Amino acid sequence: MQANRREWMAGVAALAICSVPLKGFAAVVAPKLPIKAKPLPLTDVRLAPSDYATAVNVNVDYLMWLSPDRFLHNFRKYAGLEPKAPIYGGWESDTIAGHTLGHYMTALVLAWQQTGNPECRRRADYIVDELAECQAQRTDGYIGALGRKTKDGKVVDGQEIFPEVMRGEIKSGGFDLNGSWSPLYTVHKYFQGLLDINAAWGNPKALQVVIGLGGYFEKVFAALDDKQMQELLGCEYGGLNESYAELYAQTGDLRWLKVAERIYDKKVLDPIVAQEDKLANFHANTQVPKLIGLGRIHELTGKDEPGRAARFFWERVTKHHSYVIGGNADREYFFEPDTVALHLTESTCEHCNTYNMLKLTRQLYSWQPDGALFDYYERAHLNHVMSAQNPETGGFTYMTPMMSGTARGYSGPGEEAFWCCVGSGMESHAKHGDSIYWEGDDTLFVNLYIPSTGQWKAKGAAFTIATEYPFKSDVKITLDAVKQGKFAVALRIPGWSNGKATVAVNGAPVPSTPVGGYAVIDRRWKKGDVITLNLPLELRLETAQGSQDVVAVVRGPMVMAADMGPAEMEFTGVEPAMVGDNPLAAFAPMVSDRPRFQTTGIIRPGDRMFVPFYSQYDRRSAVYFKRFTESGWKTEEAAFLAEQARQKDLAARSIDVMHLGEMQPERDHELTSEISYPVSYRGRNGRDARSGGFFEFKMKVKPGPLLLQASYWGSERSRVFDILVDNVKIATQKLDNDTPGKFFDVDYPLPEALTKGKSSVKVRFVPHDRSSAGPVFGVRLFTAKK
Repeated sequence: MQANRREWMAGVAALAICSVPLKGFAAVVAPKLPIKAKPLPLTDVRLAPSDYATAVNVNVDYLMWLSPDRFLHNFRKYAGLEPKAPIYGGWESDTIAGHTLGHYMTALVLAWQQTGNPECRRRADYIVDELAECQAQRTDGYIGALGRKTKDGKVVDGQEIFPEVMRGEIKSGGFDLNGSWSPLYTVHKYFQGLLDINAAWGNPKALQVVIGLGGYFEKVFAALDDKQMQELLGCEYGGLNESYAELYAQTGDLRWLKVAERIYDKKVLDPIVAQEDKLANFHANTQVPKLIGLGRIHELTGKDEPGRAARFFWERVTKHHSYVIGGNADREYFFEPDTVALHLTESTCEHCNTYNMLKLTRQLYSWQPDGALFDYYERAHLNHVMSAQNPETGGFTYMTPMMSGTARGYSGPGEEAFWCCVGSGMESHAKHGDSIYWEGDDTLFVNLYIPSTGQWKAKGAAFTIATEYPFKSDVKITLDAVKQGKFAVALRIPGWSNGKATVAVNGAPVPSTPVGGYAVIDRRWKKGDVITLNLPLELRLETAQGSQDVVAVVRGPMVMAADMGPAEMEFTGVEPAMVGDNPLAAFAPMVSDRPRFQTTGIIRPGDRMFVPFYSQYDRRSAVYFKRFTESGWKTEEAAFLAEQARQKDLAARSIDVMHLGEMQPERDHELTSEISYPVSYRGRNGRDARSGGFFEFKMKVKPGPLLLQASYWGSERSRVFDILVDNVKIATQKLDNDTPGKFFDVDYPLPEALTKGKSSVKVRFVPHDRSSAGPVFGVRLFTAKK
């Protein structure tokens, strides 16, 4: 719909201009946008003071605080060299160790390009030297920090899994591979960091390390037939196809392109190539890099199919699977298209997903400039990426909750928080200038209105953006230098502006023909020329996909959220609702340096202040609101509040919740299993165990009578299994089409003797012989009602 609206606006504007005689114009010819574009080098863009510049500065301080030698600990240890510093904790002490170093290398490159800080470049080159030493010690081309967990719980060098893989011994539940956690995902991070260093300033040693590493895994893949390769690719592999394609681009060696094209997960990618949306119940961030890789293959080969797949995926995710802030996925997984309203939980919008979606957006834009792509980019960049960093501490979120009253969880300043979104956060906040300005032929595109200076060296032009947008409507662009004065400036006119944007040069209104989402001004420029753009920043409501009665409040590109109180204070209220026929009339602007609105009589159970969502890093938010008319509210109020009370009561009595079949919760609860697999039914993730297997995990307890609740799908075929707590059987559960077509919960009372004096217990599901346990779609442990 966005593209159609843009085309309609462009047509109307063109007709209007063509129907009016314009002094000094013999004829008005609709401009054409360049076929391709590329961003101005990040080294030629500098940020002026703003929240974006603050984010970069805070992030650089964080990068400088981190120790390269601590990240390199396992690389040296497993290569037989003495580590120079102790290893970090958290994920870096688990079998996924090393992934953060890959992100760190790329973040150092970007931070050097964005700020010119020489220490960033020095550290990146130091890491390359260290990895080259490790590779020389190993002699087979391999480098790595990833581990493998043995049956006695020890973590050893993860390289030993790859000879097993080459023999066809491939055991994976989706994130684990022969006892290692997403190893090819981790390897992709090393590839990318090294390739980025070489591309930035031509470090030949970085390229040689990548070539050696690429050769090692080329041999691993060559040992597998197609069926075995697909088994291997069922385990998360990041964007390894992109890395091999980029290695081909940097070397010109076709062998790397052949590997890139073989790294193709048929189960996920075949439907996308066929233009089918079968994304529901796939782990979201596992898939996005695969499409970026296909996009890179398209760029390098000219093959149409990979490019069409990337475009189709982007269209489906951004228009049918995304929240108002631009993020996607619930508890890391895609859901059925157009069902956002059913997935407003505490575990939405993993940051890595949006980090990768913005990479894909830039890629698609470079093929064919279109303002609609940057309408999405701006939305996600402002509202999700900027909300994912705490500017006070430099910490990063994993999830950004869309459930009302939920606080964001940020990584702390300690040494344990190295989850995936810390790595992508390092990169995202090192480069806020990388997409402001783009060039294509004789056209300069201005895509993001962020205070900054830029140099367009091809035209000898320099310019400054001065603005308080998106807080205020006016954007001022000054030409600070001009050498070749004849060129076009294309200003992105967001789709939400609805034809109300105005443009002027040196104070005089400029007629322009909008095309592809841009106001294009083609003229001979001179030093000191000033372009002004005014964008209407009006409040509007946007409905959530899946319900016309669930809405969010947006102002220009900025999502506004109700302030639900300090993050450190528990939210004890009920989810707010919006009641009234004309809700926006009840929003009154407040005197402030940034947009703030106070509601009167429209939010139930009480009025709220609305502020920019991204800035609520230390506050609780409400983004989506169920909407009622006055008469409808009277009918629904009792049931609505009763359901809220039920949910609140259950949450208040809950001690621990286990989301089975989901990567991070299973890690957090120390899940172990045999012959057990993650499953997805009807939009819910779970786990089962087959005959001879089990799955077991740790849950918190506290004194007093407790209930263990498990969720099942009511249409399961006959199966029977035992539930044990600390090796004591508490129940035998039979499933046999109990409640067809719906999920149901079963509560199991726990004998107090089982939990007395304990802070946690181990819960185990064990199938009977020739049967299955589950699938179980979540387990909750809570106190019994008094």
